Amino acid sequence: MHYCCKPCWREYLTTRIEQNMVVNCTCPISECRAQPTTAFIYSIVSSEEIIAKYEKALLRRYVECCSNLTWCTNPQGCDQILLKDGLGYGAACSKCSWISCFNCSFPEAHYPASCSHMSRMTCAKCNHGFCWRCLKPWRPNHKDYYNCSAMVSKAAWQEKRFQDYNERCTFHHHAREFAISLRNSISSIREMPKIRNLTFVLDACKVLEQARKVLAYSCVYSYYNQDTESMDIVEQQTQSLELLTNAL
Repeated sequence: MHYCCKPCWREYLTTRIEQNMVVNCTCPISECRAQPTTAFIYSIVSSEEIIAKYEKALLRRYVECCSNLTWCTNPQGCDQILLKDGLGYGAACSKCSWISCFNCSFPEAHYPASCSHMSRMTCAKCNHGFCWRCLKPWRPNHKDYYNCSAMVSKAAWQEKRFQDYNERCTFHHHAREFAISLRNSISSIREMPKIRNLTFVLDACKVLEQARKVLAYSCVYSYYNQDTESMDIVEQQTQSLELLTNAL
């Protein structure tokens, strides 16, 4: 029940909204933790632009609080909110068709590579595993078994192995970009008069794009997988997919 003049309230709330601090905004009286209600803010702030910023802040907070909601992570920019459906790791945006991952902050779905694969880095010289986000050791007992000087030859082999998988992964990402570019070009051609239906070509480009994406993240999966028996099967399936994709 503290009192402030209306112009002061307006200036205070406007500043908080513009600084993106309105969600945790409290009474301007010192040590009072009461928060102004939405109805109160609407009665004080008259600027439509400021009110729009306030509503966007509320929406962002709501999405952040809901475990089954997330923003589309399309790097080209998209303001769509995605709803997690079922147990899948990825969700396709209904607005831009970008597939995001719900379980980590990687900008896109990365099946068959796991979320931990996308966070883990390994030093090519000493084989030290760490998280690229926080830079902390991947395993708490790393120093218990780690001996860099005794693993020089293994480190050289590991470096070559990393380079091989990295080159394959990069190639498939570039090939995927080509498929996207090709699909966009065909889409523009479809708009021209007297051009027959090219839907089947667009469908082929979408399949090509998805296949290249799976092949790229299969390289990540294969690099970190230590199960020799299962890797034989994975490599066979990957080679088969790569041959068919190249043919397409």
